[in-house]
Amino acid sequence: MTAPPRRATRATRRRDTCPAGEDRESSSTPGNGTTPEECPALTDSPTTLTEALQMIHPIPADSWRNLIEQIGLLYQEYRDKSTLQEIETRRQQDAEIQSNSDGSQAGEDTPEEEEEEEEELASPPERRALPQICLLSNPHSRFNLWQDLPEIQSSGVLDILQPEEVKLQEAMFELVTSEASYYKSLNLLVSHFMENERLKKILHPSEAHILFSNVLDVMAVSERFLLELEHRMEENIVISDVCDIVYRYAAEHFSVYITYVSNQTYQERTYKQLLQEKAAFRELIAQLELDPKCKGLPFSSFLILPFQRITRLKLLVQNILKRVEERSEREGTALDAHKELEMVVKACNEGVRKMSRTEQMISIQKKMEFKIKSVPIISHSRWLLKQGELQQMSGPKTSRTLRTKKLFREIYLFLFNDLLVICRQIPGDKYQVFDSAPRGLLRVEELEDQGQTLANVFILRLLENADDREATYMLKASSQSEMKRWMTSLAPNRRTKFVSFTSRLLDCPQVQCVHPYVAQQPDELTLELADTLNVLEKTEDGWIFGERLHDQERGWFPSSMTEEILNPKIRSQNLKECFRVHKMEDPQRSQNKDRRKLGSRNRQ
Repeated sequence: MTAPPRRATRATRRRDTCPAGEDRESSSTPGNGTTPEECPALTDSPTTLTEALQMIHPIPADSWRNLIEQIGLLYQEYRDKSTLQEIETRRQQDAEIQSNSDGSQAGEDTPEEEEEEEEELASPPERRALPQICLLSNPHSRFNLWQDLPEIQSSGVLDILQPEEVKLQEAMFELVTSEASYYKSLNLLVSHFMENERLKKILHPSEAHILFSNVLDVMAVSERFLLELEHRMEENIVISDVCDIVYRYAAEHFSVYITYVSNQTYQERTYKQLLQEKAAFRELIAQLELDPKCKGLPFSSFLILPFQRITRLKLLVQNILKRVEERSEREGTALDAHKELEMVVKACNEGVRKMSRTEQMISIQKKMEFKIKSVPIISHSRWLLKQGELQQMSGPKTSRTLRTKKLFREIYLFLFNDLLVICRQIPGDKYQVFDSAPRGLLRVEELEDQGQTLANVFILRLLENADDREATYMLKASSQSEMKRWMTSLAPNRRTKFVSFTSRLLDCPQVQCVHPYVAQQPDELTLELADTLNVLEKTEDGWIFGERLHDQERGWFPSSMTEEILNPKIRSQNLKECFRVHKMEDPQRSQNKDRRKLGSRNRQ
């Protein structure tokens, strides 16, 4: 192969990694001013990452410290803008590929034509995917991207590294700079709110403890974590890895997040009570929020920072994992880090749920009066999945009875993870229990459309009820979505249109979250911006039952909070990345884990 085509390919790759609004082909070549033509070694013998790491020198510590100090965004701003950019990038990719697919001619393009198309697509600034880290730019900062650092541009390393490695460098760089932004916001929570002398006088020590919990421990861990990340970056301008540090901190130090997040239920309740009962507290918080340091952000947004960070950190590691070479040591380290972070996030979620569930179960049991043999409701392994009113259909199915309102009678269902309790609401906010059954012995069946009277009616079978016999209920819901939600909750293993593994692989619809949504019911799913979900069930009145790809959590949410990902190539890529992140434990990776730990210690 001749040299000129190689130079064209490398130029295309270089443009793919540029931030929006810049064209490196039209600017001076970074480094010592040499071009590929003047450095035949760069064009004729591709340099490996290992060789690049040996060639490039460390960056002075002051450069990184200046970068960290100049980050102007608070973490809340950084996180929101970053996820919005992720949504827009996915939109552009979806539309771009769809447009190419619609406009392409039959037959396959030649490699030369594909290369020309790639170069054309990379050129218009509005079509280039913006690396998320560029959102850190502010009037007082010189830096946008890892590749924009003066040391990177002057080193010539951008002529050496392949495009995927540059993207990987940006992903690791974002993890570090976002941690710096997070630490800045944590520090503001402590210095501006927690240590405010007037606030200390207003709050009782027990109230302050519940409100701020162990935030000092969380901030101390973040400070040490950030310091180690900075030291790693100072070793070489080409970052070797960051996931080994993430793995060690997740395994040994991030338990402070579990403590903080588990206190969230009490924290929220105490904050609401203080706002309602202490005027001095309410007035002072409003005054502190107006300080320019807070940038218009509420006090509550600072309180939830640790939970936001630990979940976001897992996604940042996933982003790194997508970029590393398969079956490489860095992939193994990223998988280990992701697994540890997933355990921390699950422990955080369980901590929150455990606190709220216990109180909820006590409250429910107090409201129940048993017409049948009493069933103990409170259990450490039981929690509420769904509750609500339905219409029970009774009487003979004749045209005459179908026209009478007496055909339906209100009943109230409490569905727990292992038990269904069927009640009738009685005066005094009480519920009289007249039947129950283990959840595993429930079966549901949807009726065929039989007109308006039987619309949204489904059959619930109790294979073994409280009297040890089979019972059947015809139940009418208020809407199609409510019927589907009850059927999904009552019998989660029933067949649905997209539930099979094959269909999920090949043709399962996908959506991305474009508006955040907070779950209102136990069977709903809280959505964060840019979440990607498989659509397992969809109703005509605007609800979706979906599975979030990054953590396999399932639940219902309004379709208006999302937009569909239309292009099958994007959906396929999302699934591929999901399966890679959650791949089964590799025995060889397990054998190398201790060796990576030792290597990590030796680098320090």
